[in-house]
Amino acid sequence: MIVALDEKNGIGRNNKLLCRLSGDMKNFKELTTGHPVIMGRKTFESLPKGALPNRVNIVLTKDEEKIFDDAISCSSIDEVMNLRVIKNCEKCFVIGGAEIYKHFFDLADKLYVTSIRHTFEDADVFFPEIDIDNWRINSVSDEFKADEKNEFPYFFAVYERIR
Repeated sequence: MIVALDEKNGIGRNNKLLCRLSGDMKNFKELTTGHPVIMGRKTFESLPKGALPNRVNIVLTKDEEKIFDDAISCSSIDEVMNLRVIKNCEKCFVIGGAEIYKHFFDLADKLYVTSIRHTFEDADVFFPEIDIDNWRINSVSDEFKADEKNEFPYFFAVYERIR
């Protein structure tokens, strides 16, 4: 899973990201390019330019008839997990939104987290709690200060599930 969250696990509001941090967007692109990305319908529809390039886009939706440009549509987690592209890949990313994170959380073995050093009081969707009894921090970056391209300070952390 890959996610940017605020200090209270907020990830979005009104079907949009809480903020756009240039460094986070660059990190997201570097990590996910070349790998399948799994998302919900609302997340797919919120992408400003449609399907993410150089990635197989997989959209989980309740609407079995829904077709998305340049994306694979699935109506269940089992259908996603049985896709050849998922079975044959070493790494794939769940990229949101909140319901999709909840559905796949117990299946994830790694979390790529951008921690934004800010609380957005108007956040209306949240990432599941990361229980430190089940996850260990594998790596943490230095903190990036707010600047002209990044309105808030942030850092990257990678968590691995304890098995």
